Amino acid sequence: MIEIQTNTKETLNEPLDGLFDKLLSEVVIFKSKDVLRSTYTPDYLPHRNYEIQSLASILVPALRGEIPSNILIYGKTGTGKTAVVKHVGKELEKTGDKHGVQCRIIYLNCEIVDTQYRLLATLAKHLGKDIPMTGWPTDQVYEEFKNTLDNKKRIVIVVMDEIDKLVRKGDDVLYNLSRINTDLKNSKISLIGISNDLKFTEFLDPRVKSSLGEEELIFPPYDAEQIHDILEQRAGLAYKKNVLDDIVIHLCAAFAAQEHGDARRALDLLRVSGELAERTKSSVVMEKHVRKAQEKIEQDRVVEVVRTLPTQSKLVLLSVLLLSKERNNNISTGDTYSVYKQMCHNIGADILTQRRITDLISELDMLGIVNAMVVSKGRYGRTKEISSSIPVDNTKSVLMEDYRLKPLDTFIPNTITTQVKLV
Repeated sequence: MIEIQTNTKETLNEPLDGLFDKLLSEVVIFKSKDVLRSTYTPDYLPHRNYEIQSLASILVPALRGEIPSNILIYGKTGTGKTAVVKHVGKELEKTGDKHGVQCRIIYLNCEIVDTQYRLLATLAKHLGKDIPMTGWPTDQVYEEFKNTLDNKKRIVIVVMDEIDKLVRKGDDVLYNLSRINTDLKNSKISLIGISNDLKFTEFLDPRVKSSLGEEELIFPPYDAEQIHDILEQRAGLAYKKNVLDDIVIHLCAAFAAQEHGDARRALDLLRVSGELAERTKSSVVMEKHVRKAQEKIEQDRVVEVVRTLPTQSKLVLLSVLLLSKERNNNISTGDTYSVYKQMCHNIGADILTQRRITDLISELDMLGIVNAMVVSKGRYGRTKEISSSIPVDNTKSVLMEDYRLKPLDTFIPNTITTQVKLV
């Protein structure tokens, strides 16, 4: 959290003319901050030559007017999946223009375009046909998209980033798109799905799974040395000369390597470190700026993840938080479910089965919000021992921002009340 200090001696009515002129005249250490954002695609991607060559070899039939295989690309966050696909796609379009073959890459983020209707409408818009984002029957949207797609000879490659977010709401659109080529006379379409979740295909219809995953590419995490090379390349483009202390890039790389080789996190660290240095009027980015940036990014990440959880997951997390202080973080699934049910009764929410709550706990564990470890109780079977991985008070205040959970602000579970009385 960045603290903004104010000078109490200043009068409240002091004029602030030229506020931004003054700020513009202060120390500037960046040449181009956008180079350190995940949306930037560099001309050269260090340590991804194999993946670039593999993807290019699968897509090269498009330059001969043939349909490339559909591809599924897996890998943890920050392993260069999206950057590689965008880089190869740009080269494919450029080479197609050179050889008189129209290859079109359409990139979609399924975290935003997350329904069949919206996906088809967005694709149609990319191809020059405006379709309202609501109001039409889905089959009409599909027909309009298909007709627009087929109005000229071309190969269209649709890239669906975060494809698992789309699949959770049904795989009808993937079924239709993976079979649309049989109805096309001029154009052909190929699909690329990108996901952090290796298991998302378990939710797919077997027919969709077989056609969508004709080829698979897996991106390994970067190690600390590789991340260092990436940061050095980007730092040269992003910062002015001699503004980075020698330890800064090494420290950013080390922190990111601990996070399963996440280059995106390393770039965020390097950017936020520079922003903090500028705000404190430092002409050099130092170790202390990196450590402050690490704290800030971690806080922001946790807050954002908690804030965007579904209501049922928030209730489960709140159950864990309420129990964690009393049980010294040694919480069972049964305890959590008991408190969860009490809260559902309290706010009139639907009560899920204990099996489903166990699944939600596993999801929170995957997000790093809780730790859930299966332990054996001998002849009493097995259970999950749950503990909170994040600050209780701060997280609870974020949960209370949800108006549906607001009535639980002063809620005390029966189990806790009973325990206090026993003590």
